[in-house]
Amino acid sequence: MVSNSIITNPEAFVALRNLERTNESLSRTQQRISTGLKVSSAQDDASNFAIAQGIRGDVKALGAITQGLNNSKGIGNVALAGVTAISDLLNDVRQKLTELANGGITSAQRAIIKADFDKLLSQAMAFVDNANFNGRNLLISNASNVDTISNLNGTNLTLSAQSTPAASAGSLVHLIRSLAGATIGVTGAATDPGNAQSVIIAQYRSLETEINTSLGALGSEIRALNFQTDFLSTVVDSTEVGLGNIVDADLARESAELTALQVRQQLGVQVLGIANQQPQILLGLLGQ
Repeated sequence: MVSNSIITNPEAFVALRNLERTNESLSRTQQRISTGLKVSSAQDDASNFAIAQGIRGDVKALGAITQGLNNSKGIGNVALAGVTAISDLLNDVRQKLTELANGGITSAQRAIIKADFDKLLSQAMAFVDNANFNGRNLLISNASNVDTISNLNGTNLTLSAQSTPAASAGSLVHLIRSLAGATIGVTGAATDPGNAQSVIIAQYRSLETEINTSLGALGSEIRALNFQTDFLSTVVDSTEVGLGNIVDADLARESAELTALQVRQQLGVQVLGIANQQPQILLGLLGQ
């Protein structure tokens, strides 16, 4: 029923309430469009916002884990490069050992070959010393394993040190130094090159075995790190998609809603204006 009171104007109250609701909805829609989020705070949806915050924490933690894995891959790849270089160098070392095994060479020739042999082993030690990444070297004496967190449960992947105190008798560094310090006769008749050579060959075989073992260990461990980083990349992508399903706004729908609300706002203003004109009609009646 229409009121003819000049004290109260219920039609204006109704129009004002509807306009306020429209303005609130319009404000929310504009916020969603500007942020791209349908849930941007706990006021929008407390439970989903709490869930989203937990997921965002997981995504950041996975990013930190991936960074740690990449750092460990750098350590492993540099160590693998050092071991591979030594492995390539062993071909030349084997050649020099074969030359030294020749009993028909002169002592002067043997000295030249021995000097070349020593240079090769010195270069092998240089490969070991230079296999450093971010302050870590898996090949030097007393090197320690590198343990890296690989998932949110705290499980570790390990890069094994290739020269540890517990295995120093068979470690890569120990074997290179042992081979480099071996006595190889250079005086011809005064030394039995055959006996010396048999000892050297045995040491060479040990080094060759250790190198091959290190290549296999580092290769498999680096591959595990690569698999894990690839897997985590997929997990992060899937997690972010799930997060988007919870909090992302449908901008096509919000755009359509924005247009509708703007029209409703304009109509609400017009209706409120009409309602506010009601007392003016009564003034017209009094004037007659």
